[in-house]
Amino acid sequence: MKAAKQPGVRAALLKRNLGIVYSGPMTVWASVFFLAPLLIIVVYSFLKKGLYGGVTPDFSFDAYIALKNPNIAVIAVKTLLISLGSTAITILIALPCGYFMARSKYQTLFLMLIIIPFWTNFLIRVYAWMNILGNNGFLNEFLIQSGLIKNYIHFLYNQNTVVLVLVYMYLPYAILPLYSSIDKFDFSLLEAARDLGATTLQAMFKVLLPNVRSGIYTAFLFTFIPIFGAYAVPLLVGGKNSYMLGNVIADQLTKSRNWPLASAISMVLTLVTTAGVISMLSLQKRDERRLGKSKGGKN
Repeated sequence: MKAAKQPGVRAALLKRNLGIVYSGPMTVWASVFFLAPLLIIVVYSFLKKGLYGGVTPDFSFDAYIALKNPNIAVIAVKTLLISLGSTAITILIALPCGYFMARSKYQTLFLMLIIIPFWTNFLIRVYAWMNILGNNGFLNEFLIQSGLIKNYIHFLYNQNTVVLVLVYMYLPYAILPLYSSIDKFDFSLLEAARDLGATTLQAMFKVLLPNVRSGIYTAFLFTFIPIFGAYAVPLLVGGKNSYMLGNVIADQLTKSRNWPLASAISMVLTLVTTAGVISMLSLQKRDERRLGKSKGGKN
């Protein structure tokens, strides 16, 4: 019996040890390509600017002191407002889309239509919007040919255009987690709510939305984080009033060659996004505990 058990014990120990082998390459990959660059940014943010760019090995808080510049503070607030506004609009559009997909018989087709834009290069999609909204673009030509306007309308190079293109770019990132969450929802609960006297709108807000909060939190993170660090969209379709922190970082690296200041701004972006992730995860865990308690009380 002992001889029979030994091979099983050895196999179990071997599988347990193989877990380290399997996770080892991923750990090394994450350390080299994520932690190491982040550590370099942290170190650079506490060094002094070199005379011709780069850094000098002198410890300094100059980069963080420079963040007190009113211009940087204004751009930071503007970036936060644009990011929150774009994320809110994206989620408001994604919610009915995810609901419609979850109730549709053609879910596979709609999923393909959502994923197809990912097959096209990011910059090509931005330039497509520039061709649509430009002075000689499709929209202006259509309005002039229709007789609705006589002169071109400057659709490009303003904050509204930046928000429009950002919403378009990151809408799939919000639709997919919301669809996944809504698809698991028991729609008979909506019928029960209506049978008890709730209107369709009340059933949506009081029954559906509380049960798909995890999808809303995920959609928020998937859209807010990349929008907050956006660079290409405000550069190509935004004007001077649409400057965001991502553009400031690029200018400090390529034009001013102030690497410590660029690193300090990057650290601010990292801390804000990390705080957002932690807050969303804490809210999600709180909702899960509350839902677990309510189910336990019912049982």
